[in-house]
Amino acid sequence: MWIVLPLVYLVYFFDLTAVGMLGPDEPRYAAIGREMARSGDWITPRLWGPGWFEKPALLYWMSGTAFRLGLGPELAPRLPVALASAGFLVFYWWTLKREFGRRAAWFAALILGTSGLWVGYSQAGVTDIPMTVTFSAGMLLALPWIAKRDTRSLPAAAGLFGLAVLAKGLGPLALAAPLVRGKHILDWLRPRVVLPVFVVALPWYVLCYARNGRAFLHDFFVVHTFGRLASEALGHGRPVWYYLPVLAAALLPWTPLLGLLARRNGYRDPRRQFLLAWFLFTLIFFSIMWNKLPGYILPALPAAAALAGIALDELEHAQTWLAGCALLLVAFPAAAQVLPVAMLSGLSKAPKPSFHPLWLGAPLVALLAWTLETRGRRLAAVIAVAAGASLAIAGLKAAVAPELDRTVSARVLWRQIEGRAGEACVGDVKRDWVYGLNYYAGRALPACGGDGKSVQVLPAPGDRAIVVR
Repeated sequence: MWIVLPLVYLVYFFDLTAVGMLGPDEPRYAAIGREMARSGDWITPRLWGPGWFEKPALLYWMSGTAFRLGLGPELAPRLPVALASAGFLVFYWWTLKREFGRRAAWFAALILGTSGLWVGYSQAGVTDIPMTVTFSAGMLLALPWIAKRDTRSLPAAAGLFGLAVLAKGLGPLALAAPLVRGKHILDWLRPRVVLPVFVVALPWYVLCYARNGRAFLHDFFVVHTFGRLASEALGHGRPVWYYLPVLAAALLPWTPLLGLLARRNGYRDPRRQFLLAWFLFTLIFFSIMWNKLPGYILPALPAAAALAGIALDELEHAQTWLAGCALLLVAFPAAAQVLPVAMLSGLSKAPKPSFHPLWLGAPLVALLAWTLETRGRRLAAVIAVAAGASLAIAGLKAAVAPELDRTVSARVLWRQIEGRAGEACVGDVKRDWVYGLNYYAGRALPACGGDGKSVQVLPAPGDRAIVVR
């Protein structure tokens, strides 16, 4: 299984700095972590001066520590997230091996570790992976309690839930609802179990309130916690069915294995019932929320991959399933043609992909997986698909990184104005450009007005921005 190590490096750590900061969130969160490292104030998140109470402090502490270690502007925010994701996969494999056997654990870990959405968010300095890995690790530690009411791991699980609350607020506690199991819920209310949640999470909340008062309570809880449930103010409203196509894309190339979750005879084991409840509750919970973003569905993926890996381990024949997954590898070179425009202006404005010779790699991997499965080498067949996915993901990164850096990240724009930053202003451009330029400048650049700034960043067609001198 040593082949897994180069795959992990290729997927999670290779060329993390190939693209500058992306979107509005990544540069904003990175700026807060950098300010914590610079100021030594690890309590109040500050965005270029004022307090910014959108998210708790865990991600900021992670990136701030990396900045203190001297890592650069792209690596400091991203490397801790990639390490957390890869470290969780080791824990995930270990836990599932103990509960369901070695082969099922390998299947599940390979499925999750090479799923498109999981890998994509593991490369970004945002809060979704830190919350997902801490929450999911807590849920996995509850499996012995689910199976035989073994409570020894519950305090550690509760501590991990506390970390999840430090990563993204109260949401993880709601997502833990599948742990409510009749009178047995009293096991979670024992002092030695419930106390770690408060010991881990509460000090930061108390200290942040003590320093910032009602502004913290209003922004964090009213606007960014409960407001996301029903308010339209944040502008992420989506239809209730939004996560069905997102889930299908999230698990690429393993999407066909979702069909294995519908097997009727696979849920006599209470642990599998729990995994299914975890998956379905997460899907339903975020589907009924008004505000929806793709990353919200990440906590459902470990449960889905575990169920798929367990079912795959038990199938008598899996040629069709694995070949179908391998054929979907074509999605990665196809995405290379779509992704830059989709990230800049939305999927609806992206061009339709056209045939490329790289697409022929998918049927070759499908043939290899089919042959290996026919010869009774299922683990090798799954590794073949996972290796194909890893190479496809690496190829996607190599193909789109220069274009993303040029057209979506603010890093190239910043290099154009860096020498004259004191003379620069930012016009009415998309907020991604504003936050990105401010991050690289280390301060909030002024808005263009009547002040006669000689270097202006102005809007261009297609949601782009250009430098005008």
